[in-house]
Amino acid sequence: MSSPTASRAPVLALGPVLALALDGAGWHPAAWRDPDSGAAGVFTAGHWAATVRTAEAGGIDFVTLEDSLGLQASCPEGPDGRTDRVRGRLDALLVANAVAPLTGRIGLFPTVTTTHTEPFHTATGLQTLDYTSRGRAGWQVRVSAAAHEAAHFGRRHLPADQVSRVGELFREAREAVEVARRLWDSWEDDAIIRDTSTGRFIDRDKVHYADFEGEFFSVKGSSITPRSPQGQPLVAVSAAGPRGYALAADTADIVFTVPRDDAEAAATLAAVRAAEAGAGRPGSGWFGRGLSVYADVLVLIEDTPEAARAELERLDALAGEPLVSDARIFAGTAAELADLVRAWTALGFEGFRFRPARTVRDTAAIARDLVPLLAASPFAQAGTGVVPETGAETLRERLGFGRPASRYAASSTTPATEEISA
Repeated sequence: MSSPTASRAPVLALGPVLALALDGAGWHPAAWRDPDSGAAGVFTAGHWAATVRTAEAGGIDFVTLEDSLGLQASCPEGPDGRTDRVRGRLDALLVANAVAPLTGRIGLFPTVTTTHTEPFHTATGLQTLDYTSRGRAGWQVRVSAAAHEAAHFGRRHLPADQVSRVGELFREAREAVEVARRLWDSWEDDAIIRDTSTGRFIDRDKVHYADFEGEFFSVKGSSITPRSPQGQPLVAVSAAGPRGYALAADTADIVFTVPRDDAEAAATLAAVRAAEAGAGRPGSGWFGRGLSVYADVLVLIEDTPEAARAELERLDALAGEPLVSDARIFAGTAAELADLVRAWTALGFEGFRFRPARTVRDTAAIARDLVPLLAASPFAQAGTGVVPETGAETLRERLGFGRPASRYAASSTTPATEEISA
């Protein structure tokens, strides 16, 4: 992937960036059964607005909103028929756009799947979010290899044994992100001139075709949405192995990883950096820096270790089985979680994405109890949400990413779109 070198601010010596992954009533499947779970509101805008505002008030840097093209299930093969767990979601991108005007600082990363969706729609939807949030949009990229999700669209067949198609789906995801980034760049920053004296609203020479031809997509462009406040919203990939690390190295600004212990944490960092080297990534292209590597931790916080263990056991009993996760499961106090954050920050993780076992209770505990502990630690330096604001206007700037220049701005003579020429 090639592009002009980005204009960018230097990477700051920041403390750990803190994010939350929000999913329904919580990441524990029995969380919805608590009276104070907020489960009655998971299909309302108010539930999500209140949760994100709690995170924002507590100093969390950004939230990701989970989504998929099929109902949640306890197995990857498809719907499991269970009625004792939360099933159904609101559209993450639409939720983010609803929440954006009600918040002022926190970043918003809806999950948008690259499989079965058109990158033109994805690109303009995320640009719209960048406008409604005034420069706080991100994109969590998801690949769908599920046959039952493909059946919702009827345009392609994915076998139940999808291993043979996974490589193809990841190649498609690379193209989808590349197309989106080209569309985000297709309007130069100063394309809108609003010259009332001459009657010219735009400078047609500064709106360009994306002109992408690939294995999966043929997109002329340009975007229907002018270049948004961040230039390009931040892109994140959740990855649990080499294929995901390679996708992140090729396409993303941030990668969410799932180490379970100290040894896996060190090995994960090494694997991500190896993927970057294989992609020729460090310091090149519009990224201008290496991947920002985060660790995911599923968290349940109580005032004492004993209370946390008892609560986890209670929820497991309600669920009828122990909680399982691809990420580390932490049940303990905020102070114990702060120790884990400090230890893994020292290894080289730039940020942490916490998955609240109980959306309402653990979001509040993270904001109320964990963030102040990290703000008092030697790792918390100027620039993140756990310390005073730096005055940066966009999420990119606050997280140490520069605003990328449009790839078409310097020397392109690509003609304007037909709609604009007409």
